[in-house]
Amino acid sequence: MERVVDSQVIHRGGYLTFRIDTVERPDGSRATRDVVVHPGAVAVVAVDAEDQVLLVRQYRSPSEHVLLEIPAGTLDRREDGSVEDPDIAAPRELEEETGYRAASWRLLGRFWTAPGFATELMYLYLATDLSVAGNDRRMPEADERLHLVRMPWRDAVVAAERGEITDAKSIVGLFWLARLRGG
Repeated sequence: MERVVDSQVIHRGGYLTFRIDTVERPDGSRATRDVVVHPGAVAVVAVDAEDQVLLVRQYRSPSEHVLLEIPAGTLDRREDGSVEDPDIAAPRELEEETGYRAASWRLLGRFWTAPGFATELMYLYLATDLSVAGNDRRMPEADERLHLVRMPWRDAVVAAERGEITDAKSIVGLFWLARLRGG
């Protein structure tokens, strides 16, 4: 175990904070750790009545690629510093990104996205019994350019296996779905 003995914030952004922690190891030696503080996120494996998964295609600036992903989003941080409940965020993100709502929800699990340098804990959900959101639909953020793709779930798993879907949360979600479906 390491113990944080000092922490210096370098930058506070819209939802990310960057800091350098000084840690003390059990032997008394010290080292620094670069840390990205993230409020957490949700990811949704949404499966419709035709056994197709809902995916979104979007350009991701850090990767410099257009990626095919399961719907996902960051947990909102409130004015008081508390973080949104993932059970509330998941339906919002599904609706904003795909235009669909789900009547059935199941938390599949949670995982650290990059534990070597980030605090982001992602909650993975399975959403079924989908229906199109009505005129009161929640819309994507103004800077998001999303294109909905519906794909048979087995084809999506094969696309992940072939390296055509390269986003980690999507790979985890699709492989989890394949395990649940026995395929």
